[in-house]
Amino acid sequence: QVQLIESGGGLVQAGGSLRLSCAASGRTFSGGVMGWFRQAPGKEREFVAAVRRFSGDTHYADSVQGRFTISRDNAKNTLYLQMNNPKPEDTAVYYCAARSSSLVLSAIRDGAQYPYWGQGTQVTVSS
Repeated sequence: QVQLIESGGGLVQAGGSLRLSCAASGRTFSGGVMGWFRQAPGKEREFVAAVRRFSGDTHYADSVQGRFTISRDNAKNTLYLQMNNPKPEDTAVYYCAARSSSLVLSAIRDGAQYPYWGQGTQVTVSS
């Protein structure tokens, strides 16, 4: 089993910064894809960002591109999401997700392609 545990969520003012972390443990793997998704109350889960573990190639939702940065430290089995200039509409529960094999670009935004998920961490952005 692979366990994913998010941390770093909390309350932040608009225009500030916040960094989320996702620590992987258990039967971890070096390849594949890791990503961040989020879900606001009453709304569907949406893709935020993803990174290919081998190449480091990143992909972002249009709504966060230029403000958020996804990165990974493979040696530490840790995924990060640096949130700069967050906005109130970024308020949501943020989830870390992972899969062990590669994904084509067209599927990388599909949460159903990720077998492993964390429990989520709340991010609240105040105006």
